Amino acid sequence: MSSNPTNRESFGSKFGIIAATAGSAVGLGNIWRYPYITGENGGAAFIFIYLAIVLVIGIPVMLSEFTIGRRSQLNVFGAFKKLAPGKPWYLIGVMGVAAAFMILAFYTVVAGWTLEYLYQSAINGFKGKSAAELTSMFNSFTGSSFRPLLWYFIFMGFTAAIVMAGVKGGIEKSTKIMMPLLFALLIVLIVRSLFLPGAEKGLSFLFKPDFSKITTSTFLLALGQAFFSLSIGMGTLITYGSYIPKKDNLATTAVSVVITDTLVAVLAGMAIFPAVFAFGIEPASGEGLAFITIPNIFQQMTGGMFFSVAFFILLALAALTSTISVLEVIVAFFVEELKLKRSFATWIATLSVSVLGVFCVLSTSSLAGFKIAGLTIFGLMEFTTANILLPLGGLLIVIFIAWFYGRQNTLNELTNDGTIKARYIPVFMFVIKFIAPLAIAFIFLKGIGIIKI
Repeated sequence: MSSNPTNRESFGSKFGIIAATAGSAVGLGNIWRYPYITGENGGAAFIFIYLAIVLVIGIPVMLSEFTIGRRSQLNVFGAFKKLAPGKPWYLIGVMGVAAAFMILAFYTVVAGWTLEYLYQSAINGFKGKSAAELTSMFNSFTGSSFRPLLWYFIFMGFTAAIVMAGVKGGIEKSTKIMMPLLFALLIVLIVRSLFLPGAEKGLSFLFKPDFSKITTSTFLLALGQAFFSLSIGMGTLITYGSYIPKKDNLATTAVSVVITDTLVAVLAGMAIFPAVFAFGIEPASGEGLAFITIPNIFQQMTGGMFFSVAFFILLALAALTSTISVLEVIVAFFVEELKLKRSFATWIATLSVSVLGVFCVLSTSSLAGFKIAGLTIFGLMEFTTANILLPLGGLLIVIFIAWFYGRQNTLNELTNDGTIKARYIPVFMFVIKFIAPLAIAFIFLKGIGIIKI
């Protein structure tokens, strides 16, 4: 069985805990997916549903992961071996590490794209280009091999350097700088966006409640978005939870993370959509929004080069705060289970992920024709993690806490062994016993195509 390392690091401050954990939750999806889904699904009506789901399901699942991490003081694999010795629950940890490998491999591909576009912004590469030319520019870049690979390795290098510096000196220190910077950049972009003529149409798209757009699939969409936005089910929250000092209140930490994560998503919408509508551009989602629509706006805007640089720094920061949390899942596993030194463990983890990552990078160029079950390697990694490993991991985590680990052990951890009050415990236990498993099972069955709504 794993034993607690005597010199195990932990986060040094409350702000550091929130910056690091919220950083892991805040990612590219907050900026290019959430605002568009909101606008297309009833604006403020969707935000209301999303917040209700986050409150009822997101926070209890996050608290379950924090409980496992802090109680065990170990990585995602070691945590289950310690809390359930001799039982097969450690397989959740195996899934968590596997998911981290796959997510880091494909997510860093897109993270690398943000660096290419940051470079293009800095040299004013979008100036005078039409929407068709910007589309062609994006396709030409992703369809080549050398530059996407170069940026991939540079981004992995940044990620590895931060993780190698340790929990306090690397992850906490960097996220305490990156998260406030991310907010500052968002505010700058919002102010610019709101002063454009016609900006109010963008705000209306984002915030005007339209309950006629609410259907059953809206609830599932909000549920899925909440689940993936909060980094649930992949071992990050268990790993980061293991670095939270025993004196900290896990419930207030979880609430702070959820507020920060949702705020970034809503602010991103306020920065993007007023500008989209001001220039009469059709709103889009995903990569199209970030790499085609937004450069199209900036090249038409006064001071566009400056704002373009700010936006792609924002995008790179959102990606980097996520990639360091995912790499840490693997590094913590290597350090504690394989007894490797942190620096060596980081090298091994980075190199092994990068081997898989190269295939993901080439999925849009030389390996585009290579498919498994109709999916490119990039697509396969994304599908497997988003639709199978993460929902399954989240489902098993709440079942573990609710039905195996039990109320008393959980109560001890959430009340810091009786030193703080946790009046929410009865509601929390009910949610993770009945509501959360049903909701996550829905996401899982929809993801693999059994439920079609």
